[in-house]
Amino acid sequence: MEESSTGPKLVYLFSGKRKSGKDYITDILKERLGDEAVIVRLSGPLKECYAQDNGLDYEKLLSAGEYKEKYRLDMLKWSEEIRNKDYTYFCRAAISKYDCAKFPIWIISDARRSSDLKYFRENYGDSLKTVRIEAPEDVRSERGWKFTAGVDDRETECGLDDVQDWDYRLVNDGSKGGEEMIRDLELMAKHLTE
Repeated sequence: MEESSTGPKLVYLFSGKRKSGKDYITDILKERLGDEAVIVRLSGPLKECYAQDNGLDYEKLLSAGEYKEKYRLDMLKWSEEIRNKDYTYFCRAAISKYDCAKFPIWIISDARRSSDLKYFRENYGDSLKTVRIEAPEDVRSERGWKFTAGVDDRETECGLDDVQDWDYRLVNDGSKGGEEMIRDLELMAKHLTE
């Protein structure tokens, strides 16, 4: 695969609340797009730096388990201090970490803040396609979500709630089977690459 010097052809930016299915959907999209695409997790560099600074297990912080939940609130406060000094810091770190320049298609799997959206809109313009994944609270609860004060009422979960101009909205409420969701994603990918 040749390295692109003109930037990515497409940048998909996915947003959604905890347990809405962002990883599930972006993993399917990546599988369909193959070696042309890379998944960029904005939380990856954040968790890696936080783990190093605090002597924690980075791999466990990447999981969806109790270990990450135990440190989530402190990690949010820590990252906000960095982001307040430079809102682009974690976006740039993620692009570098995943060596994105080698891929024509980027899948940003976890945009959570208005500063994330601002960064990608400012830097990737017409190449950017935004996708909001929505799932009702009862469905998210079935997937293991529990409201956590100081987490679910902060910018990381609510910062993009008022955004209305998403390019696409996907409802991931369990009403569609896996095959139907895959077809929707393939149609979306085909439309966006035409």
